[in-house]
Amino acid sequence: MHDLAARLRGLPPSCGPVRLIAVDGHAGSGKSTFAGRLAAALGGAPVLHLDDIASHEQLFDWTGRLLAQVIAPLSRGESARYAPYDWRAHAFGPPRPLPPAPVVVIEGVGAGRGALRPYLARLLWMELPREEAWARGRSRDGAEQREFWAGWVEAERAHFAADPSRPHADLLVRQTPEGYEVLPGPAGIPGPDQEVTHGDGPSAMW
Repeated sequence: MHDLAARLRGLPPSCGPVRLIAVDGHAGSGKSTFAGRLAAALGGAPVLHLDDIASHEQLFDWTGRLLAQVIAPLSRGESARYAPYDWRAHAFGPPRPLPPAPVVVIEGVGAGRGALRPYLARLLWMELPREEAWARGRSRDGAEQREFWAGWVEAERAHFAADPSRPHADLLVRQTPEGYEVLPGPAGIPGPDQEVTHGDGPSAMW
């Protein structure tokens, strides 16, 4: 993880002074946990959870709000202020600051959507089949969220059918018993003139 963090810190800024790192994947694939560990390895980098940007009425139709509240100010080197959504109260809360840190992690389903990719330094995809990820998510959230999950699955299918993230991922992340395995993604496979250090094979344990 610290190896990966060092590589990400060394990237050129992508959104004003910020290196914006997206962690995308199916619901239940472990994005939040991985993003938290990556942020810690980055020395406490801020993490924006897209669950705070989405809402019941706009599960995926939140691009405009994210661009206005977060991307635009960060691109100017200013602190962003976004109103996090309270999923129990069904309402947006008071604004929360997000500083233009050297690295900012944005995690959630749709973090790698086309409208955001021009601002990303890297796009990471949690490599877990959707049915397995959804099963994990349903188990985590329990019976009280069964109705929500039924609607979510259809919305997620439609989103990725129209705006897939995985084909554009620079890196694929797989959870293993020992930690995480990080592999080149579809958009990050190096050419013959690029050097890649990936241990003994096509992957590395970070």
